[in-house]
Amino acid sequence: MKRPEILAPVASCDMLDAALRAGADAVYLGIGKFNARQNANDFGTMTLADIVRECHVRGVAVHLALNTLVRQEEFAAVLETAKEACACGVDALIVQDLGLATAIRQAAPDMVLHASTQCSCHSPAGVQALAALGFSRVVLAREMSREEIAACVGQGAEIEVFAHGALCMCVSGQCYFSAMLGGRSGNRGLCAQTCRLPFAVAGKADRAVEGRDAALSLRDLALYPYAQELATLGVDSLKIEGRRKRPEYVAAASAVYAAAADGEEISESLKTDLQSVFSRSGFTDGYYTGRRNAMFGMRRKEDVTAASGALSRLQQLTRAEKPRVPVRFALTLAPDQPAQLVVSDHDGHTATVTGDLPVLSERPMSHERISQQLSKTGGTPYRLEDLSVQAADGLSLSAAALNALRREALAALTALRGACRPIAWREPTLEVHSPVDRAEQWWVRLSDAGQMTDTVAQAAETVFFPLDTDPAILTKWADRLTVGVEIPRALWGAEDAIRARLADAKSAGATVALCGNIGALPLATDAGLSPIGGFGLNVANTATLAALQSQGLTAATLSQELTFAQMRQPWGGRVGALVYGRQPLMLARACPRQNAVGCQGCDGRNGALVDRMGVTFPLECHRKTAVEVLNSTPLWWADKLEELPPLDFKLLHFTVETAEEVNRVIAAYTVGGSNPKQITRGLYRRGVEYQKTPPDFSGGVFTLMFIYRSIRNRRRHARSH
Repeated sequence: MKRPEILAPVASCDMLDAALRAGADAVYLGIGKFNARQNANDFGTMTLADIVRECHVRGVAVHLALNTLVRQEEFAAVLETAKEACACGVDALIVQDLGLATAIRQAAPDMVLHASTQCSCHSPAGVQALAALGFSRVVLAREMSREEIAACVGQGAEIEVFAHGALCMCVSGQCYFSAMLGGRSGNRGLCAQTCRLPFAVAGKADRAVEGRDAALSLRDLALYPYAQELATLGVDSLKIEGRRKRPEYVAAASAVYAAAADGEEISESLKTDLQSVFSRSGFTDGYYTGRRNAMFGMRRKEDVTAASGALSRLQQLTRAEKPRVPVRFALTLAPDQPAQLVVSDHDGHTATVTGDLPVLSERPMSHERISQQLSKTGGTPYRLEDLSVQAADGLSLSAAALNALRREALAALTALRGACRPIAWREPTLEVHSPVDRAEQWWVRLSDAGQMTDTVAQAAETVFFPLDTDPAILTKWADRLTVGVEIPRALWGAEDAIRARLADAKSAGATVALCGNIGALPLATDAGLSPIGGFGLNVANTATLAALQSQGLTAATLSQELTFAQMRQPWGGRVGALVYGRQPLMLARACPRQNAVGCQGCDGRNGALVDRMGVTFPLECHRKTAVEVLNSTPLWWADKLEELPPLDFKLLHFTVETAEEVNRVIAAYTVGGSNPKQITRGLYRRGVEYQKTPPDFSGGVFTLMFIYRSIRNRRRHARSH
């Protein structure tokens, strides 16, 4: 059984020191703006090259996060960051944007790529698809059970699992809540932690946590009791969340998970300190174990006060350098020749130094005494593993001379281990596409087959039905228009059932499948259906579209976080945009309604959340596999169609609407009609990052105030925006 790597977060020199001294095998960090924690990086004067050198000396790998979506105009800048990482000898790049990954693979074939959890991968087919795109490791979604994780092992890539830290309510890479309400995009590294705000399930005043509602706030994850089991499953890396946390948190988590991975007993006091230094109403293992009914919690007053007592104790974990690198010494003492000491490590580095001339002694230093002197490696990352001594009879060295040899040898070894090992880089060639005529079709996505009407059939060229639609209904409409089915964005171990339903849909006349997850593409192509990319694939640049086309994609819905201006470019393929609908803001596995009142009386469309301002956000439940939080107001462009860019299709995304409401919307978009009372223009005009980023207080009161002001402003100007 292979011991999994312990991967720790670092965002400052103190956090780096804590990770190195407490037992992490690898660290991950971000530089610049192309990482999912833009506000969390402060290494002072320490450069990326310095960080890599310090880590490599200690045998610790460095993973650089480039895990945000990249817009077309940003490609040159992000590639410069990747080029710098190659020059510094970074061990791996963590990437979300599939187009960026393709460009890096072209420029630096030897650079290791890890697929970020922002890729939303949670199925064997998804792992296979990412491996085919050049990723050697996949960071799985955090919502997976032990059985689902096990199924993803051995699918062509290493598996990394988040094992500790904050749990987003939403599947990573599928959250648009912060962007829609406040202009700060989680896909762009500026999440404002909207899910930590007070939300209640409609009809239930759930005030269990210090008078605040926690309908979208989950407890922190802790899987250290399962470290050995995860190793048995074949997991290669256990990742600790927390680039915004304190160094003491990094030290505690690194120490606990290193001990757990080694099968060592963890003291109760250290477990308590780990929870005390940061948690939200304690820890949860609900996703991993399948017990998802007790996962919700907020940061309480007692959680905050508990941290103060733990900090001083946890600082003891980083007092001394951890001797993690085993070395071998070979000492040679020969007549009339300077003493020679050779030091070597397990990574192939060897250094040789010479010292004083040995002297004849009636009582030469014993092997044990020599070993004792050379073992004094305190304050360094080295520990003596083996010693060989070749000494002529009667020759000896003083303790001071041996100490000097040891210091010089280890300094020489440190220079070798810290030497930069750059990765070759050649400038990639990015395709330039020519403008083409667009088809300008109307496409419709339905959440229920009962929404289908003759009005829809007359207006739309393509209609996507739910995957569980009766095949007879698909057959009924297949002669009049292009019929498709939507593969759920949440697959969760249901691939076999989905394959069976896709086969039925194909037989019933369906020809296309709407795919909102990377794992859905091979399912569609295997069934003989043409994959159409949904908004969940986050297509934000032409390189990403091309990468997905290499996996069989025939058309794509562009990212909801692009503006219409950014969509006005040659794409090199068929593209469209979602122009109507209550936009999905979150895709979650832990259902807030089920947690508050259970599933009784839920038809999948009658649940809702209410924020503290009284605004209602509908919930769309998908057969107990996932729930989507929908926007409080519908996206509306029927009265401004002239502003839409040239597109192959305009997608009307229906969720909780009745058939009559569907007809009214279709009419408004095709022949004209009145606007609803409350609408939003989404992000298509204003985009994301349109306001100055506020100071980061890790979801504290200042961030919450910023979000509330943003929500208030959005509502005041809903129609104009």
